[in-house]
Amino acid sequence: MATARGLTFLLTLGRWHRSLRGAPQSRTLAALVPGATQVDNRSDFLGKKPHRQHPGILQLPHVRLPPALVKAAQLLLLESAVANVEKQVQALTNYLWSRHLPVEPEELQRRAVHLENKFLGNPDSPLTEDKLHGAVLRALRKTTYHWQELSYNEDLSLVYMAARLDGAFAAVSRAFHEIQARIPEFKPQTLMDFGSGTGSVAWAAHNTWGQSLCEYVCVDRSAAMLDLAEKLLKGGSESGEPCVPGVFFRQFLPVSPKVQFDVVVAAYALSELPSKAARAEVVQTLWRKTGHFLVLVENGTKSGHRLLMDARELVLKGKEKLPSDPRPSFVFAPCPHEHPCPQPLACSFSQAYHPIPFSWNKQPKEEKFSLVILARGSPEEAHRWPRITQPVLRRPRHVHCHLCCPDGHMQHAIVTARRHGRDLYRCARASSWGDLLPVITPSEFLPSPAQDPPES
Repeated sequence: MATARGLTFLLTLGRWHRSLRGAPQSRTLAALVPGATQVDNRSDFLGKKPHRQHPGILQLPHVRLPPALVKAAQLLLLESAVANVEKQVQALTNYLWSRHLPVEPEELQRRAVHLENKFLGNPDSPLTEDKLHGAVLRALRKTTYHWQELSYNEDLSLVYMAARLDGAFAAVSRAFHEIQARIPEFKPQTLMDFGSGTGSVAWAAHNTWGQSLCEYVCVDRSAAMLDLAEKLLKGGSESGEPCVPGVFFRQFLPVSPKVQFDVVVAAYALSELPSKAARAEVVQTLWRKTGHFLVLVENGTKSGHRLLMDARELVLKGKEKLPSDPRPSFVFAPCPHEHPCPQPLACSFSQAYHPIPFSWNKQPKEEKFSLVILARGSPEEAHRWPRITQPVLRRPRHVHCHLCCPDGHMQHAIVTARRHGRDLYRCARASSWGDLLPVITPSEFLPSPAQDPPES
């Protein structure tokens, strides 16, 4: 069954990609030449759409949670006995955002040796062995981040719901929208959410593909979280009818290696694992469970970006091939390439959303997040346009776009109507941070020896 769906998906992608290449040659599809940012007017990419709706635009308007989810969250918090909710929500939000990765044992050992040599190299204050070990431990405690695993009981789960349900829903909705917008033919039937927490992924997936999805498997080791997610699905009670049908809750991943899901998600879950080895094991397991797309989302911080780049590299370099699914891996988003990430800082995006209207939480907000979407198949199956990685600067008669390009390099493109043509200029002006700029690399349009070079 999974193989048949996979074959249908690849055939659909092939038809979609060929239709793009065979479009009428009427409007401009620009090519940014590294260092020159010039255009090559060869293909139609707009069709009859206005520039403000060009196919690279992926931003969502302000995301709103489903009314049933909002009502259930408000009811559960109202009925709870959690004290000082607002202060606890703010404290948890700050803690999760500022959280660093746990220090690996090898790094801790290296720091200890460095400190020991430093103390031994000071002849003015000789130390006995016991005092040396004590001094090293005290210095390590002062200079090493103390990572702690969060244990979610009933009260902390409710605080987490109030703090993160809406933001997580917005970020995951943006990730799902990218898949839906670029491949509208893709209709997943099964989804697995690792580290499901409050169940926001299931709600976002139902909001995106509700007509086709028939099975959602939510995996979380916290029984309190699973209980809360189930109550949210049932309108805030334990006995109501679920608003999203076909949702199943588990504390452990499915054991069978043959079980795959069309979409596998880990949203803000990798940062909850205690070591790089544990993260690697989970990522490999999740990839084996992936039928089409693996969606990974973390905070838009340096630590979150680093986690995702480690997972990306692990999947892309993985040599393991399943007998039932030999398709290779490629990066669907945000990178238009499989090269090492050229971004020196955290590659992050922003999604505006309307929060759950608690008394302290009424103004629209923005969720800053990092994501990686890995897919099975060939990169040629997805159109690879440069990604806009910073806010677009619109100036009189020119636009500044910072792009991550298919050749694996960053480029600062200054787009003007005079140099690049009216279509590209208006598309760039209509684009935002996180969108794709519909341009292609010049190597795809090099003239053959029999052709005359284009006029300058």
